[in-house]
Amino acid sequence: MKIVFFGSSKYSAIAAQIIQEKLGLSLVVTHSDKPAGRARKMIPSPLKYFAQKNKLPYLTFNDLNQEAIFAITKHHPDFLVVADYGKILPKALLDLPRFTALNVHHSLLPKYRGPTPAPAVILAGDKKTGVTIIKMTEKVDAGDILAQEEYELKDDETTDSLLTQLNTQGGKLLIKVVKDYVAGSIRPQKQNESQATYTHRLTKEDGQIDLENPPNPQTFDRMIRAFYPWPGTWCRLMVNGKPLIV
Repeated sequence: MKIVFFGSSKYSAIAAQIIQEKLGLSLVVTHSDKPAGRARKMIPSPLKYFAQKNKLPYLTFNDLNQEAIFAITKHHPDFLVVADYGKILPKALLDLPRFTALNVHHSLLPKYRGPTPAPAVILAGDKKTGVTIIKMTEKVDAGDILAQEEYELKDDETTDSLLTQLNTQGGKLLIKVVKDYVAGSIRPQKQNESQATYTHRLTKEDGQIDLENPPNPQTFDRMIRAFYPWPGTWCRLMVNGKPLIV
């Protein structure tokens, strides 16, 4: 089985490790190294670390352009698997695998489509969420559902703990989906578009507390947990006429 895995974060590395142990990965695709810290030292993504540790072939790209597509094509994948990659796959890639392209999405679709389902579900105060494996299409997070698994949120759940849990569940669920897909026993389900909701990409400003109009304690608690580890929950104070970030 030739599986090409797309990811970028420490959370996608969790799913990648599970799939690698049970099915094996032929190739890892991740972001190019990025500058970080005051020294602006170039830092590889957690998926690049994962590939190097497991001695797997890997490719790094800033954009999935024609050069990137050609390089991936040479690996003749049976499946593409995307988990917390952060980039949209073009149609040329979606059409590439012998079977299909699969996405591990961190919500019970069609609710919470988009880039930030984990913090969104905490902010909303939902008691239940889950992970969904879909067949990818050009419309983001709108493909047919191949499998879903629920998860009950803990009272102290953070985005960090939730993504850790959902990528663990998602990696295990994806293994079953791949096996069922090859066996021809999978039954895709169309998403109900009337029930679709959407999330937005977070910015640093999302975590700011307005001291003139502070949130109620329940909302404040949800913000602290939803915005951990990023962008954090913070406020701006004026001290001796100068702004101070807390």
